[in-house]
Amino acid sequence: MQLPNFLKTPMFQQRYEWITKPLDFMEKAVKQYPDIFTSQILGANKPIIFANHPQAIQEILTNDRKKFTAPGEANKTLQPLVGDYSVMLLDGDRHKRERKLLMPQFHGERMQTYGNLICTITEKVFSQLPQDTIFTARNVTSEISLSVMLEAVFGLYEGERYQQIKYLIIEMLDLFRSPLAFAFLLFPILQKDLGNLSPWGHYLRQREQLDRLLYTEINERRSQSDITNRVDILSLLMSAKDEHGNSLTDKELRDELMTLLIAGYETTATAMAWGLYWIYQKPQVREKLLEELDSMGENPDPISVSRLPYLTAVCNETLRIYPVALATFVREVQEPVELLGYQIEPKSEIWGCIYLLHHREDLYPDSKQFKPERFLERQFSPYEFMPFGGGARRCIGYALAEFEMKLVIAKVVSGYNLALADNQPEKAQRRGVTLAPATGVKMKMQGIRPPQKSVVSAVGK
Repeated sequence: MQLPNFLKTPMFQQRYEWITKPLDFMEKAVKQYPDIFTSQILGANKPIIFANHPQAIQEILTNDRKKFTAPGEANKTLQPLVGDYSVMLLDGDRHKRERKLLMPQFHGERMQTYGNLICTITEKVFSQLPQDTIFTARNVTSEISLSVMLEAVFGLYEGERYQQIKYLIIEMLDLFRSPLAFAFLLFPILQKDLGNLSPWGHYLRQREQLDRLLYTEINERRSQSDITNRVDILSLLMSAKDEHGNSLTDKELRDELMTLLIAGYETTATAMAWGLYWIYQKPQVREKLLEELDSMGENPDPISVSRLPYLTAVCNETLRIYPVALATFVREVQEPVELLGYQIEPKSEIWGCIYLLHHREDLYPDSKQFKPERFLERQFSPYEFMPFGGGARRCIGYALAEFEMKLVIAKVVSGYNLALADNQPEKAQRRGVTLAPATGVKMKMQGIRPPQKSVVSAVGK
């Protein structure tokens, strides 16, 4: 089968670089083949075409389920984390059904409630940081992000089960955070249960403990008479019915909870840490952002804060430079197609490369520079800016993730005096599926900003 611009480097080297240094791998490849290239990062029998030209991405996404499909089977790498009934792994009518049940839970009036919750959690976490101490922003944003997931998504609040689930989630995901440990997901041959002391055996036992707790919570929730009055996403999903009047089963609920957790916890925490890094690394950005936030007066509601244009531009530029996902979910070619002048045969697999798209100099001049004004001066199409993917496999929780990122950054910048503790440029490294700051962003807490200038209320108007 003829494939476009096949990389010449040895297969083992491609795989190693993709796992350990994905940015170096992609940037080296794109210098050879600017718009499209074929790699062997998943092995000789499964070549992957990387496309980063907007025209190619538009062709792929606007022909979802026609010339191209987004097969759930191709995402089996994530099965050990999210389970068999995750929307990520489903196809066809089952996939459409799950998305229809999930998508409404992240929109509408309940976002106001989530906004109040996000602001309250942020204030609680940051108020516990002692003055004149150095902290790691990535750890703090992780605490905020996980708390938001547990309360807004799982509907859990402080207590023994809350703490147990929180501990197990952190321990479980730790296995896949380092670049080399991420290989456990990429290569099933490594997934051997050799007892609790082996990495995979330890993970399986933690997953079993977490599942027991989640199923207990689901069963107890079903017996509660006030479930229809709750606004957490688990309760809303339990009440939701498809067009045939069917509800999600316990297994489907469990797998969708894990999907939302995997998609929304680590990624959002990382994006918020990057946002804080850029804001405090660029004093003029912080000053302009504070001017906008202060102009809102005291106690604006979270929805109004989330619509601020410069805050939105800052968050978009953060997600542009280091998007939460390096590439879209795989698309499989269904019939012979032409893509950028290349004939692509059926069964070929293509990724829309989000990172390389976001660093095209014809779209984003000086692409490595942090310039929020890009998003005030021009409106980018969904095929030019796509931090959460696109088409049939676009991230389900993107609206909540964007909302959380904006509110946390606004709350922190307007409410606290912070500074970077290290003047060295922060570098990106693989952390599971995300590009995380290598040091986590070391910052110093210098105290609370004067109350009359704090604009984001935990209660709102």
